[in-house]
Amino acid sequence: MDLYTFSLALGGAGLGVMAIAGFGHLGGHHGHAHHGAHAGHASHAGHGAHLAHRHDASLDAQGAKLLSQGVRALVSPRIVFSFLVGFGAAGLILRSLIGGGLLLLAATVVGGILFERLLVAPLWRFVSRFESRPAATLESCITDEARAVSSFDARGQGLVAVELDGQLVQVLGTLRHEDRDAGVRVRAGDRLRVEDVDGDRNRCTVSYLGA
Repeated sequence: MDLYTFSLALGGAGLGVMAIAGFGHLGGHHGHAHHGAHAGHASHAGHGAHLAHRHDASLDAQGAKLLSQGVRALVSPRIVFSFLVGFGAAGLILRSLIGGGLLLLAATVVGGILFERLLVAPLWRFVSRFESRPAATLESCITDEARAVSSFDARGQGLVAVELDGQLVQVLGTLRHEDRDAGVRVRAGDRLRVEDVDGDRNRCTVSYLGA
């Protein structure tokens, strides 16, 4: 088996396995938003510094994520296998026309790149559109605005509504201790900001924004 036949076989097998695995996951990535409510207390000191630290950490995490995605894209198995298929097919087709040597090698490299960029990549993006996106979790609501569904009790607790994936979800909200110490009373319909969440117990800590 020569280089071009081997490349075509290896690339085709790799793409086949990836395609089967991809179709097996269609519709399989569904998250679950939290809809329950439980009693509890939460306190947070240094609110401003806490938010600033969270913001800086979020920017650093986003930068690292983008860099990681760029590196992974360069060494993506799909790109490698697609290139091998194009490289092998171009070699088998062109060697009877060009012959051997560096000219054939250069032509097959170009053929592999064009095959991946012009055929496989658009097809892969089209198929990926049918994959289900994971549903947003309660943690994604931090710093978002919420609404009080009920008036808060003397302990600073009540139901709040937050938006997840375009739907309003009710969870237990606990007013942060700074607002409680200031005598803030939350009534139904008041605007709140989500400061922290406890996804395991389906509750969040909120600050008062106004009526």
